[in-house]
Amino acid sequence: MPNITRDENFTVFHKVFSTPPAALSFSALNIFLSITASLGNALILIALHKVTSIHPPTKLFLRCLAVTDLCVGLLVQPFYATFLLSRIKEVSESVVNVLSWILCGVSFLTSASISVDRLLALLLGLRYRHVVTLKRVRVFIICFWVIGASLGSIRWWREDITFMLTSTSTANG
Repeated sequence: MPNITRDENFTVFHKVFSTPPAALSFSALNIFLSITASLGNALILIALHKVTSIHPPTKLFLRCLAVTDLCVGLLVQPFYATFLLSRIKEVSESVVNVLSWILCGVSFLTSASISVDRLLALLLGLRYRHVVTLKRVRVFIICFWVIGASLGSIRWWREDITFMLTSTSTANG
């Protein structure tokens, strides 16, 4: 069995989807998913604005997740479709990589935090509202965006360090 590195896997993947028929159909799929992701997350944000029964810190976590997913639908997927169809691959590939690392990192951290938030609601009972405050959740969300932006900017220069940091933090988390 040949020893295939991550770069070779990406090259094979890129060769398959950069042929004209595959690139066109994969771009069309990304545009369709971009529209559905954008509309769906916009509706979620509207619903979260109207609902009053959800605890404000939990609502803030849900809003952050919806915003990151909305940005994926509005930015990353259209840029990726453009990347597949364009002739200038270097610039569009860098933009897609950085944006996807930032937004997917924040989305992953927010999803994990929502799970921890729900666990704390079950474990703490009545003390939950005193422990999980809006101020603390804001601090966590700001930290998530700083971590995502850091990973995205490190990815711009040295992707091997980004993969090492991501795998280490995911394994230890």
